[in-house]
Amino acid sequence: MAVRREGTPCWADVTFTDVEAAKRFYGDVLGWTFGESSSEYGNYTQAHADGKAVAAVVPPMPGQEDRSARCLHLAAEDAAATAARIREHGGEVIREPMRVGGFGTMCLAREPGGALFGVWQAGSHEGFEATGVPGAYAWAEVFTREPRKTDSFLSAVYGYRQRRPEEQGDVGDVGDGFRLYDLGGRPVLGRMAMGDDFPPEVASYVNVYFTVPDCDEAVATATGLGGLLRFGPMGTPFGRFAALTDPQGANFSVIDVTTAEGGTPQTRAVS
Repeated sequence: MAVRREGTPCWADVTFTDVEAAKRFYGDVLGWTFGESSSEYGNYTQAHADGKAVAAVVPPMPGQEDRSARCLHLAAEDAAATAARIREHGGEVIREPMRVGGFGTMCLAREPGGALFGVWQAGSHEGFEATGVPGAYAWAEVFTREPRKTDSFLSAVYGYRQRRPEEQGDVGDVGDGFRLYDLGGRPVLGRMAMGDDFPPEVASYVNVYFTVPDCDEAVATATGLGGLLRFGPMGTPFGRFAALTDPQGANFSVIDVTTAEGGTPQTRAVS
């Protein structure tokens, strides 16, 4: 697999207070199967779709047992250099770059709007082994209460070009609250401004979309297992999607990229 360009989404994991319950939920909703837990690395457990590594689940760190949180990792050529740029441009480094055996080097940070994200300098673990197929990563959007700060920060750290999606005919006019971040001429992330429709207790976060063969069926399965439907299902030029919260409080979205309404479907999956 070719090394991913700096700033490209390359991996996603989520911390759960009850990992076994999370396995059952996502196994049913996304069709994930799971590898062996690694006690050497905090019982980190990879999730697979059709035998390909697509995400991971992990128990919380000591002192954080009350939290479930999803983290999208962005590729880095040099995690230490990326951490320095994060600080320089007003972000917060939560966990300093650290080597994870021969797998790579990771770092955790927050952008100025408050959303958590990860930095991953690949070693033997290069990230997603599949994208855009059932159970795998499809797309992600930064939901932020400080859109100007978030735009400025991520563009400075990763060199993203910001644009409204209608500029190149991706979709019709979606208003001022949404932007696309392009890298090397292709969209790699979205950014959504959080307005008054978001309860004040909901902090900025990164929403990850996973591909499913049938959006409505995935929603029915998720809600039947105790998940919360927050938005949709809704048809778009990129496919039919819905936003959900799992029973442990982690947000995610599902999308059927084989369907489209109002335009030509375009895959947003990052390879």
